[in-house]
Amino acid sequence: MKSFTENKEVVKLAAIPPALAKLAGNRDAITTPEFAQVISASQQTLRKNYCLTGHAYGIKPIKIGNRLLWSVEKIAQMLTGGAT
Repeated sequence: MKSFTENKEVVKLAAIPPALAKLAGNRDAITTPEFAQVISASQQTLRKNYCLTGHAYGIKPIKIGNRLLWSVEKIAQMLTGGAT
């Protein structure tokens, strides 16, 4: 796990699982269908959780138009057990 200093604070970067890194490429966020594929859930389950609670599995998406984009970094944290 890498770390660096930013504004006098040590910030640790979560290791991104290889399958997620391959899917995301060099993007910071992925689409709902891609997120569903990564966590083996239905796209509709993610959308429903977002509509009911404002997040899905603890991750709040970025909404652009009618699309929801999910942070690759936060997904990686969730998949690695929240280790930062």
